[in-house]
Amino acid sequence: MIDRNADGDVAASLLERRWFAFIAAARAMQAECEVLREVVALAEDSWRRACRQLARLEALRDALGEELADAEGRRWPENAPAKIEREVSVAA
Repeated sequence: MIDRNADGDVAASLLERRWFAFIAAARAMQAECEVLREVVALAEDSWRRACRQLARLEALRDALGEELADAEGRRWPENAPAKIEREVSVAA
């Protein structure tokens, strides 16, 4: 004769073990989400700092470019760019 109560106990025990396993899995996933949230926050801070540094470097580059252009303009006579363009056009 089959003991139905024993089958029910096995099923209930299996269900309970699965329930505890899902609790453990959910806790592990929650911990991973917390770690990833911190990593994302650090990455966003680093990205913002890098963008600010990039803006500073671009501004310095532009300022130096203007300074260089001004210095080159002082070395060349006023009509030198037009003269160079005519010479290139004639050579072509």
